[in-house]
Amino acid sequence: MAGCVLAIDQGTTSSRAIVFGDDFHPVSVGQQEFTQHFPNSGWVEHSPSDIWESTLNVCREAMEKAPGAGADVVAIGITNQRETTLIWDRATGEPVYNAIVWQDRRTADFCAGLRAEGLEETFTDKTGLLLDPYFSATKIAWILNNVEGVRARAERGELAFGTVDTWLIWHLTGGAVHATDATNAARTLIYNIHENAWDAELCKVLNIPMNLLPEVKDSADDFGTAKAEHLGRELPILGVAGDQQAATVGQACFEPGMVKSTYGTGCFALMNTGDKPVRSRNRMLTTIAYRLDGKTTYALEGSIFIAGAAVQWLRDGMGLIENAADTQGLAEKADPNQDVYLVPAFVGLGAPYWDADARGAMFGLTRSTGPKEIARAVLQSVGYQTSDLVEAMRADWSGAEQPVLRVDGGMTASDWTMQFLSDILGAPVDRPTIPETTALGAAWLAGSRAGIWPGADVFAAQWKLEKRFEPALPDSERQKLLAGWQDAVQRTRTTQD
Repeated sequence: MAGCVLAIDQGTTSSRAIVFGDDFHPVSVGQQEFTQHFPNSGWVEHSPSDIWESTLNVCREAMEKAPGAGADVVAIGITNQRETTLIWDRATGEPVYNAIVWQDRRTADFCAGLRAEGLEETFTDKTGLLLDPYFSATKIAWILNNVEGVRARAERGELAFGTVDTWLIWHLTGGAVHATDATNAARTLIYNIHENAWDAELCKVLNIPMNLLPEVKDSADDFGTAKAEHLGRELPILGVAGDQQAATVGQACFEPGMVKSTYGTGCFALMNTGDKPVRSRNRMLTTIAYRLDGKTTYALEGSIFIAGAAVQWLRDGMGLIENAADTQGLAEKADPNQDVYLVPAFVGLGAPYWDADARGAMFGLTRSTGPKEIARAVLQSVGYQTSDLVEAMRADWSGAEQPVLRVDGGMTASDWTMQFLSDILGAPVDRPTIPETTALGAAWLAGSRAGIWPGADVFAAQWKLEKRFEPALPDSERQKLLAGWQDAVQRTRTTQD
């Protein structure tokens, strides 16, 4: 069982491609950032051509850097920023509008109107999701309702909708395949996670023609063949999963009760709940963790919209740092007697609050507050938000004891941040030897489908710990910090429970 897999990791701020060897370790990497567009307050868009071209560029770069120019690569796996919405012409591949990014809040009023009609229960019962601008379906409706001529073209069957994975599959296969996997479909707000099918009733409520929608496949499945013109030879696409589900796979969280948390632009914690969906009482999301061989595994998920993006704000918005790594040095030197809290609601608050209209705020500022204290507050905000998610999950599911948290993503490189996370959770935090777990999950899906990589049990047994962070903060201090955080959040919110 030998061979390499090319994993495409198409993210919110950059596209990456990694070639993994048969020991599950990366052998080559390509990465390229692309432009973010903010046409109005709360709006976030990407150029569809930037997504495709940057992805193609990094795939070629990774293949060229791999031994033998990628001659041992036998399959492609794709993982992607979820919920980001594209619609394009089936004949030409031309998009009808920019990609509307998952962070975009333009449909907040539309969602509020649907809630006012008493429809949230209907959506939650079927999809496990809440009526929030985060998800794809209201973005689809916005494009249909606001871009001239698009609705008529959609109703004639001329257009295709897809999340980013579908957009990439379409281009890689030369338009031959219009498909997604169950994990991405589950994030659209129109996919019934109990029946594993697009839901006609929900599409009717949102006035979305069902002929727009892609075929839904297992996470390890045949998604067509990438044409030779793209990567030098034909390669099968055999694995697809949304980024957070791919990280769950990459962290080998195959057993119920296991939890992973990924720290990228946002932060996303998933808890495997096995073969039965758990309905949240604390505004967590019920979602699909993965679907293999027709069998669905479910998860509880909490989504934080701003994590690493707050560090980018320090660098690009505030000009307080030159590099993301500078935050740890500043945080270590912060005045321990100042309790400064940042609530990074730059695009609203995610779980468990779901307050689309909230905006960022900072509390506890004094005349002596400076860059050190602000940097510390940014890093601590990630720990506080993660604590909110983990506590809600534990309250939702009796099978969830205090978990060991498996972490991945760029922010996990900071020992200071991970130690604070362990302290504020009061639980161990495990960082794996392979940090690229999102791409690794997509690679394993493709490699196992290709028959060149082992099954889940063997893959899980080979997961290795790089460092465990144990809580060292007295519980009284932990509770004091959490109380201050909750006070800051309540002051920030525009809606109260």
